[in-house]
Amino acid sequence: MKACHTVRPVFDDPNLVGCAGLVPALLLGESAGLHELLGEHVSVDCPNPVVKSAGVIAGMLTGADSIDDLNVVRHGGMPRLLGGTRAPSTYGTYLRSFTHGHV
Repeated sequence: MKACHTVRPVFDDPNLVGCAGLVPALLLGESAGLHELLGEHVSVDCPNPVVKSAGVIAGMLTGADSIDDLNVVRHGGMPRLLGGTRAPSTYGTYLRSFTHGHV
C-alpha cells in the first residue's frame, strides 16, 4: 500500500478572508458611515484618500504595524471586501503626505 504525501490544500475561494473578525468590523464601520466621515475630514491632496484610509484601517485591524505589513490587505478576498487595495508602497506614500496639521 502506498501513501500519498503530496496532497496540498489550496485555498482558492475568492471570498475567503484570512483575518478573523475583520468582516464584522468593516461592516460596522460601513454602517456607522466611516467612508463618508473619511471623505469629509481627510484633507490630504492625493487621489482616492478614502480607499487608502480604509485600507490602512483594515491593515491595522489585521495587526499590520509597518508599511510592509499592509501587504496583508492584498491577500484572498480582501480586495473585494475593501473595494480595491493598493501596494504597501502606495500606502506609505499616502501616509507620508500627512503633516502635523492633518493629525
